[in-house]
Amino acid sequence: MKTEFIRSEVFEEVLICKPSIYWDLRGNIFTSFNNDYQKTLGKDLHFNHDKFALSKKDVLRGLHGDHKTWKLVSCAYGEIYEVIVDWRPESKTFKKWQGFRLKADEFTQVLIPPGFVNGYCVLSDEALFHYKLAYDGRYLDADEQLTVKWDDPELEIDWPIKNPILQNRDK
Repeated sequence: MKTEFIRSEVFEEVLICKPSIYWDLRGNIFTSFNNDYQKTLGKDLHFNHDKFALSKKDVLRGLHGDHKTWKLVSCAYGEIYEVIVDWRPESKTFKKWQGFRLKADEFTQVLIPPGFVNGYCVLSDEALFHYKLAYDGRYLDADEQLTVKWDDPELEIDWPIKNPILQNRDK
């Protein structure tokens, strides 16, 4: 089973990863990460930990990020709309965004480099969001991360929901 790696049409540093899935009468099996990711990137990523977030329909989390963490994100259950924004002032794509519809039954992943912020909203009744983090040193927790307003008028993100459920940090 081999994962297909596709470069984003908007950001050359972003990879869309589509694993090969083996289905039979029991269900399915696929590989969510192996050394092929690092070979494709030409970088030696060391993933430090994984996080999962279970959310209800219309919850919107983000936009958050930092300048040192790689994130490999996917939807393990349900369906989400994932948005990434280039937040590197020196980049030619600074403040450009791209959205991805991620569904658990497709297992698509997005590999996001440092300097990007990301967020997502839940489209199904519930969704389980998974992110795998690679960084040097210690993890930058919420109080040290970048936070960009989800509806920043300058970004003009076309979210597929109109009245999201937000925590205070994201308001």
